[in-house]
Amino acid sequence: MSLVFRTTLPEFEYLSPRSLDELLALKSRYGEGAAILAGGTVLTTLMRTGFRYGYVIDVKKVRELTLIEYQDGRGLSIGAAVTLRELERSEVIRRKYSVLWDAVRQIGDFHLRNRATIGGNICNPTLQADTMPPLMVLDARVEISSMRGVRVVPIWELIKKGGGFSIESDEVITRIYVPEPPPGSRGGYFKVWWILGIAALVAKIESPRERIVRIAYSSAAPHPVLIEGLEEIFRSEKPLKDLISDAIKYIKSAVDPPSDARASREYRMHLIEFGTAYLLRRLLMG
Repeated sequence: MSLVFRTTLPEFEYLSPRSLDELLALKSRYGEGAAILAGGTVLTTLMRTGFRYGYVIDVKKVRELTLIEYQDGRGLSIGAAVTLRELERSEVIRRKYSVLWDAVRQIGDFHLRNRATIGGNICNPTLQADTMPPLMVLDARVEISSMRGVRVVPIWELIKKGGGFSIESDEVITRIYVPEPPPGSRGGYFKVWWILGIAALVAKIESPRERIVRIAYSSAAPHPVLIEGLEEIFRSEKPLKDLISDAIKYIKSAVDPPSDARASREYRMHLIEFGTAYLLRRLLMG
């Protein structure tokens, strides 16, 4: 069966709530029949390829979802409808959350970042959700709201085994909470087109027993993945170059990159090895 891309959207009822309570009431009423519109960069493409919704709920006028707030020592709060361009322009994100800033600035082009939102990118149904790996290494939590109440979960808990997201039909992602990063931390993002993304965060480099090294990937598995157990490798007195080699061997055994129209499994595995080595050498030894 061939994929048909329509130039027009199917019919739907457009809804534009002006408060969070109104938004949650609409999502409770219409459930799976209602799609959330923030930037629309993914939703409109999906609808042109055949996805149909009776209702589209535009959240851009819900003020609570459009705020970036930072408190020194407590961390960062980002509304789900904040655009990627707003994140890119934020001095506090560039300075304190460099791994997230580095990822955001590599997403699409200027025009796309002016439209696309962090909440939409998190829920991106493709493999390449570029904000997920940096948020994972930053130990972010996600606020999910409904008429039934609010729950806050670690970002990796959003991901279901086998793909998809653990959000109920009446729920909406409302905020992302990112704690204060470890003192003296450094971060970076390595990306190759829509093929692979790698986020790395390191801290306390000079203290092997306390050393922090976190790495997460997009497109290295059927869903974004944070490598568990990696810090045990780096809490050793061995030279850093040897620890990086040990870490890459461990990572290659822990990931499961797919083959698809964008790249083969073998090419992705090569990029995992190359990109991980590049990031770790730059952050740990640069």
